[in-house]
Amino acid sequence: MHAREFRSAGHLPSLVAALVHFDISFMVWVLLGALGAFVTADLGLSPLQAGLMVALPPLGGSVFRLVIGSLADRAGIRRTGLVTLGLTFVPLWWGWLAGGTYGQVLAIGLLLGVAGASFAVALPLASRWYPPEHQGLAMGITGAGNSGTIIAALAAPRLAEHFGWHAVFGLATIPVATAWVLFALLAKEPPRPATPAGGIFGLVADPDARWLCALYMVTFGTFVGLSGYLPLFMVDRFELTKVTGAGYAALCAAAGSLLRPLGGVLSDRLGATRVLAAVLSTGTGVAVALATLPHLGPTVALLFVLMGALGAGNGAVFCLVGARFPERIGAMTGLVGAAGGLGGFLLPFVLGALRQSTGSFAAGFVVLGATVALTTTALLRRQRIAPSTVALEVAT
Repeated sequence: MHAREFRSAGHLPSLVAALVHFDISFMVWVLLGALGAFVTADLGLSPLQAGLMVALPPLGGSVFRLVIGSLADRAGIRRTGLVTLGLTFVPLWWGWLAGGTYGQVLAIGLLLGVAGASFAVALPLASRWYPPEHQGLAMGITGAGNSGTIIAALAAPRLAEHFGWHAVFGLATIPVATAWVLFALLAKEPPRPATPAGGIFGLVADPDARWLCALYMVTFGTFVGLSGYLPLFMVDRFELTKVTGAGYAALCAAAGSLLRPLGGVLSDRLGATRVLAAVLSTGTGVAVALATLPHLGPTVALLFVLMGALGAGNGAVFCLVGARFPERIGAMTGLVGAAGGLGGFLLPFVLGALRQSTGSFAAGFVVLGATVALTTTALLRRQRIAPSTVALEVAT
């Protein structure tokens, strides 16, 4: 694939706008996780309370994506994108000016889910501008906006050390405002196909849609769940400083961001089933290895591999979403993203609960490994991708 061919196939400014929207929104979405160690120390939270705190933004994202995905199909992607970025200021102002109790922090976490709903804006914007043969790369480039995790993990703890964690929420409004302006200038409304009847419930009735939701719940759910929880894990497990722990978390998250476009490209060329089978098999082995609780160096290396594999898997799933449901990409992105957010809620909550009940992180990684292994088995037994059309088939 030549770069010139890709550039001429779609609308490059809109692709850039989608990437900016996704990147800054993702940064805001995981901000509470990046600040988790500071909030935990300030409010004296238990492992279970801390796990619930970083789990709520993904849950909020699941709820908001269902609404915003359908809205993007009906009101237009560009307009919806500007509204969601505008709403993101609400939890940021709350965290900046108040948010001094655990209950308020939980409410802020839920409202940060508005930023997580960027999936239902950025990915459809990119998908509708590019033909099927370029879906993997276009969706992968946009999906690389999950690099916002790296920005949050690197910048937020350092700013919190100097200005306090409340001030970080206020400072985050600056890149959000910048993203709003850039999106308004660059994004162009893509062609809108006729919207079939049935709404979100019509999609849920489709077995392909349900299967894609299950895959994304595991691949992206694990990625975003770990992205939020790793700063807490590093501080708790290895007694690192808050800044150092967040730095290691950012390093691991970088692998997922860098490899997401690669997952899309490989899916275009090899088929998404092969990519997903390799990703999930790798994830199973790494989770089992992490359950042995190795020392810091091997742990970081294993997490780097795990997050990279999950990033490639995310790209593979969304390559398939764009090709399989082109006429309902907004609603389908919202539905699949909601499933991923649900997975992102469950993982840190389970890790925190098992850490508190067992006194160790081993049980949490055992549960993760078993979940990924079951998903791998189901994928190999029940699904395969037709490489010629990149369409999902469920074996009977």
